[in-house]
Amino acid sequence: MTPRLSIVIVNFNGRGHLEACLQSLATHPPKVPTEIVVVDNASTDDSAAIVPQYPGVRLIQLPVNVGFSAGNNAGIRATAGELVLLLNNDTIVPAGAVDRLVQRLSADPSAAVAGPRLVDGKGSAELSFGPMLSPLGELRQKVVVSLHARGFGPVSRWVARATGREHYVDWVSGACLLVRRSAADAVGLLDERFFLYTEDVDFCASIRAKGWKVLFTPVAEIVHLRGRSRATAPRTMNAAYRRSHLAFYAKHHPRLVPLLRLYLRLKGQLP
Repeated sequence: MTPRLSIVIVNFNGRGHLEACLQSLATHPPKVPTEIVVVDNASTDDSAAIVPQYPGVRLIQLPVNVGFSAGNNAGIRATAGELVLLLNNDTIVPAGAVDRLVQRLSADPSAAVAGPRLVDGKGSAELSFGPMLSPLGELRQKVVVSLHARGFGPVSRWVARATGREHYVDWVSGACLLVRRSAADAVGLLDERFFLYTEDVDFCASIRAKGWKVLFTPVAEIVHLRGRSRATAPRTMNAAYRRSHLAFYAKHHPRLVPLLRLYLRLKGQLP
């Protein structure tokens, strides 16, 4: 029987996270017919060795690290569900969360993407959605995220309110992103120019450009241990972020690229 839902998990040197994520799915399997695929981006920490411990989970081992977008695309192409859940390896899935997310997207024919409420290990909400990336939008997002992380009361209360209500947004985080396969196929899957970061914003923008909506819904909640992978290799991750940042502006705001390059050069962060 063809599964209705395909879960794609891209992994790179995240053995501990991957094991916890797969265990959460094994402990609380979705009720909807589901297939799970792990795409390993040439990890060197023996991550792939744990996958056979989880019956029914398929493993795709890539010979080189092709990045987050290309890794997800490999998983999407290897699966068949009418719905695809892109799931970070550093997430924990509570009981019923995936089914609630599937039910909500299925109930809204105008939406092609749905993202859940993401919380950290202590239950604090993450601002996992936002406006289309632009200089002003980025500044606003960074200020809000920074103040929220520092526990600034007014901002944290606003984040709690914003993540407590369902609404349409420009993008939701790729840490847990449910998409209709028909919509993903219509936009050519994820843009592989984005090795790491901003791929979710671009993917949602492409889908919105086709006339669909992007839904944020708190009916489902996923634990996201945000930032752990970046902390293990900050220089590599920061360089990847900046390259994706430049690629995003080249695609969506080409006139601003010289200013962005100048800004990064002055900060000593031009990759």
